[in-house]
Amino acid sequence: MKKAIPKDQVKAFERESRKAGKRKYILRLYVTGLTEKSTQAIENIRQICEDHLKGHYDLEVIDIYQQPVLARGDQIIAAPTLIKKLPLPLRRFIGNLSDKEKILLGLELKTK
Repeated sequence: MKKAIPKDQVKAFERESRKAGKRKYILRLYVTGLTEKSTQAIENIRQICEDHLKGHYDLEVIDIYQQPVLARGDQIIAAPTLIKKLPLPLRRFIGNLSDKEKILLGLELKTK
């Protein structure tokens, strides 16, 4: 009979895996043209990605005016909206992404 691995060991392993950069992040940012909020959101998420995910992320910026079909597919009701597709669970962030702590917690790059 196999023994269950204690939860604290699993969490420690996941934390170390993140530090080692083994997880690939797939992010999609929906914006509305080059508005001030859209521009801020792009700058904010690019800075977060470069500071915390360098080399381990794909960021796709989508203008919902130019590609409305993609926005409908992801059920976008407000912009800017960031969607973390991978790693699961899927997460959504709405706004200019200026609350760095909230974004880091939501992306599971920082614990409370």
